Amino acid sequence: MNPSDTSLWNLPAPRPRRRIGRWFALAAALVVLGAATTGGWIYTRLSGNIHGAGVTGALGDNRPRAAQGGENILVIGSDSRAGSGDAYGSGLTSMQSDTLMLLHLGGSGRWATVVSFPRDSWVRIPACDRGDGVISAVHHFKINEAFAIGGSAGDTARAAACTIRTVEQNTRVRVDHFMIVDFRGFTGMVDALGGVEVCPAEPIHDTKAGLDLEAGCQTVRNEQALGYVRARYSLGDGTDLGRIGRQQEFMRALVTKAKAALHRPAALYRFLDSATGALTTDPQLAGLAPLQALASGLRGLPTDRIAFLTVPNYPRQRDVPGDTANVLWHPAAARTLFTALTQDRELTRATLAAATPPLPPAAGTVAVTVLNGTGVPGRARATAERLRALGFLVAATGNAPAPAGRSSLTYPEGLAEQARTLADRLPGMEPVPAGAAGADRGTVTLTVGPDLPEPVG
Repeated sequence: MNPSDTSLWNLPAPRPRRRIGRWFALAAALVVLGAATTGGWIYTRLSGNIHGAGVTGALGDNRPRAAQGGENILVIGSDSRAGSGDAYGSGLTSMQSDTLMLLHLGGSGRWATVVSFPRDSWVRIPACDRGDGVISAVHHFKINEAFAIGGSAGDTARAAACTIRTVEQNTRVRVDHFMIVDFRGFTGMVDALGGVEVCPAEPIHDTKAGLDLEAGCQTVRNEQALGYVRARYSLGDGTDLGRIGRQQEFMRALVTKAKAALHRPAALYRFLDSATGALTTDPQLAGLAPLQALASGLRGLPTDRIAFLTVPNYPRQRDVPGDTANVLWHPAAARTLFTALTQDRELTRATLAAATPPLPPAAGTVAVTVLNGTGVPGRARATAERLRALGFLVAATGNAPAPAGRSSLTYPEGLAEQARTLADRLPGMEPVPAGAAGADRGTVTLTVGPDLPEPVG
């Protein structure tokens, strides 16, 4: 596999994403601005539909600094589907997260960036309060598991808090606000408009999604609509990345039909009632007035100043051959993206692609010698096991020749790129050239000190 091949990571095509940015702004504006034109009890009813959930106390102290400008809003698509009976998704035993996006409103309101996180992103899940008297253990898994862990006891606030902690600790981008959109509202919005037309080129028979459609244009509603946007394995390449594109196309069709319903008050009210009833936000956004302000800002942005990006990624199978289901973030490209958000710098697909270097060598090509410099028995062996799980080749373990006050990563001549691969999995570590004594090993050397960061990926 050629590491310079840009097909290894997901950098969305510019034209469709620019259109999606426009529809994203229009969708937000339609819900709150349409509701704002209604009067009296209707406005009060719709505003009261929106649930507020405080999470500040559950986020802890280890949070990133506030961005140097702009505002970050985490948008979570909830898969809980409470009350769906025997319908699609009723077998779920916990709250689930389907869609995860970070909206950055930057440049004092002059531009915006929407970053999608693939749900198959393999990341570090921090310890979270499950709400049942148990604190979960730190581990690595798909990013969407964080919502399920926090929501183990059905508490939406804890589910949001665990998701925010996971996003913040893996990106070092501070989340200022959050919005959760539940699937109950999705089906209600579709049904209020009489369904949405889809035009599959081939028949779709997906037992997992409960979907059975013939080829050609047809109107879907209720559980069929939900199954269409959730179907994965029977369509396209079977990946979550393909499903993201199909969901965006469906939302565009939904917004088009909602615009046409503006002259039909009854249909519009049902649409808005479902949309607002499906929203849970932090207390600062819990109401039509703050959401109207947010939507107004988005609506006023030029189309070419809203960038819709996906975190650059590549198949985890490249580093861990047995994992065919998950993706890892491209280390350098992801750092570029997240740094731009924290510094309130506008970033487009083109500028992100230009700043993205080739992937470093795969973990399976990197031989590592792990030395224990802490004096605590077993530290080298435990670290070696974690590195093996990430796909690295552990050549040897042992004790360092002298105690190490800090962890270090050294490499002999010719192995700088291999050392960079390991450094990308050890946040904050920088590899340095080894002296002549280490040159004959043919491996990079990791000396474990008391400050060794937890390996990621």
